[in-house]
Amino acid sequence: MVYIQKRLRLPAVRRGFHLITDLLVAELPELERLRVGTAHFFIQHTSASLSINENADPTVRVDFEAYFNRAVPENAPYFRHTQEGPDDMPAHLKAAMLGHAVSVPITNGELALGTWQGIYLGEHRNQGGRRWVVATLMGAE
Repeated sequence: MVYIQKRLRLPAVRRGFHLITDLLVAELPELERLRVGTAHFFIQHTSASLSINENADPTVRVDFEAYFNRAVPENAPYFRHTQEGPDDMPAHLKAAMLGHAVSVPITNGELALGTWQGIYLGEHRNQGGRRWVVATLMGAE
């Protein structure tokens, strides 16, 4: 059994949902060594999320952003955590709803995502900055 762990730095992106599958794979050449296993990705932030969804039609990501902005509006009068701006508490809630980690099977050196699946970074802050993801690869060569 092989275990590989790396901390990956993502570029800063605008608020919204972004496909990061190719960015992650590009930083993990060790992936090619594994015949079978699991890749686990964990984002080290409380105002951003990871999820898996549609990788082909960009309107899905636009619709995700529109939905979550309506589900968790900024400036809600019941929010107490507002020191860092009106997008801060909604960002924490969106991240909690979507999650901070995804796991993907590894098959013959590649992520075994479905044909229309990709890994999303949900950037829920207006000025989120660069984000850190811990990637852990586990498997057999």
